[in-house]
Amino acid sequence: MIFERIKELVVQEMNIPAEKVSLESRIAEDLGADSIDAIELIMGVEEEFDIEISDDEAMNIKTIGDLVAVITKLKA
Repeated sequence: MIFERIKELVVQEMNIPAEKVSLESRIAEDLGADSIDAIELIMGVEEEFDIEISDDEAMNIKTIGDLVAVITKLKA
């Protein structure tokens, strides 16, 4: 499942407890990601799912749910 794979990435890359990561989690506000963390997360997702997220799409990703939606769209 896409969410579970993203959750694993967030836990590993950002040292966030798994129970804090949900579809509603805001990447910056709830998970404490700064701009570098967000870029690293996007890069990790691109590698994990073998996709390329455009800068425009990346700018609109605010929550883990947004990220799942972008991946789902790109993998379709």
